Amino acid sequence: MGSRAISVLAVDDEESFLDVLQTILTAEGYSLHTASDGVEAINLLQSSTFDLALLDVRMPRVDGIEVLKYIRDQFIDIPVIMVTGVNDLKTAVECMKMGATNYLSKPYSTEELLTVIDSALERRRLVLENKALKSELSRYAASAQMVGRSPKLLEILKVAHKVAPTDSTVLIQGASGTGKELVAHFIHANSLRKDKPFIALNCSSIPETLLESEMFGHEKGAFTDAQTARQGLVEIAAGGTLFLDEIGEISLVLQPKLLRFLQTGEFRRVGGNKNLKAEVRVISATNKDLRHEVAEGRFREDLLYRINVITLTLPPLKDRKEDIPLLVDHFLKSKFRNREPKTLDPKALEVLTAYSWPGNVRELENVIERAAILSQGPTIKRDDLALPIGMHPQEQKRDSLIGSAVPFREVEKAHMKGVLDSVSWNKNVAAKILGISLKTLYTKIQQYNLTKEGK
Repeated sequence: MGSRAISVLAVDDEESFLDVLQTILTAEGYSLHTASDGVEAINLLQSSTFDLALLDVRMPRVDGIEVLKYIRDQFIDIPVIMVTGVNDLKTAVECMKMGATNYLSKPYSTEELLTVIDSALERRRLVLENKALKSELSRYAASAQMVGRSPKLLEILKVAHKVAPTDSTVLIQGASGTGKELVAHFIHANSLRKDKPFIALNCSSIPETLLESEMFGHEKGAFTDAQTARQGLVEIAAGGTLFLDEIGEISLVLQPKLLRFLQTGEFRRVGGNKNLKAEVRVISATNKDLRHEVAEGRFREDLLYRINVITLTLPPLKDRKEDIPLLVDHFLKSKFRNREPKTLDPKALEVLTAYSWPGNVRELENVIERAAILSQGPTIKRDDLALPIGMHPQEQKRDSLIGSAVPFREVEKAHMKGVLDSVSWNKNVAAKILGISLKTLYTKIQQYNLTKEGK
């Protein structure tokens, strides 16, 4: 599917003016909707979605200034261009103070009109990109290429490259830390949507009560803190890719709403009663067995069929250990660009390739980053590597809780403590390595009375 035409609302009581606008903007590929007064304009705003508004200041009944106030109150992201007479410069300046994006004085040329519209739409695009929090994706944006050459990884990338130019939904399965978001970004970067937004939403990191608002937006007054209307990520990602990480965490209340959006492209903001549309490509990821979740009644079967037209299953790092040297080299060069990259001692590499990596590539990345910062000299040595439970594989064989006659809770407690210590008690990172939610990690820390100092 192609992106929809940019929708413009023009409001003016002069029919001849609207006719001219219709001719100019339609020729430029815009979709124009017109209203002859402010009341009609507000009715249209309540029933349709617009990317830009052109408002004549002086109109009978409800004038352009009142419509401007309404838009700024209800639809904060819509750019508004005020159209004034030559003697209304003071009014135009007042409108700018009230939130208008720009103004035009009648009469104006076609070139002037299109320039002002282009400028307003570009400003809107930049605002939406900023709201998309692209900084969160900066560490992925540096590379659309996955690091590695193991047969299992290359096979995954071959399929991902083949499916990238389509609009098919993709489900990426794999344990925490295997690089599911990187694969999603790889698909987007090789798709026809690569110049449009790539928006990631971690469904487990947001409280259930706020996830729907984050995904679909909300209207003013929908809940206590909703001071203004807000666009959801499906609107911000319009024309691009929406990546739903840990989709298995979505509640049964929200699942039918997501299913409806995937089927029709339609959704409603929280607190709203009008159907809106957004055209995005959805890629999902999970570390859960969703078929098991369906059998247990925690995930809708029809939603599973909708999200996994194509399924990619990422191998754990222990099954692609030939990639460890390449990954280490990549992390050392990409994370420490402003200084001479450190090298890895051969004995340290032996330790890394012998270890089982329960936290996968993310755990390796954290271990290397920590070692590079804390190691003395230009070489990372074996003793610089802080692996979980503070032991290296050779030591674990000699003195490990695994397989010994101790309760499982003691094994879990020791492993959690080791992971937390290895990442300097960064709980977000630790939760991802362990494959549990942040809430569960906090519960376990309290349950086992874990601290930075003692076990």
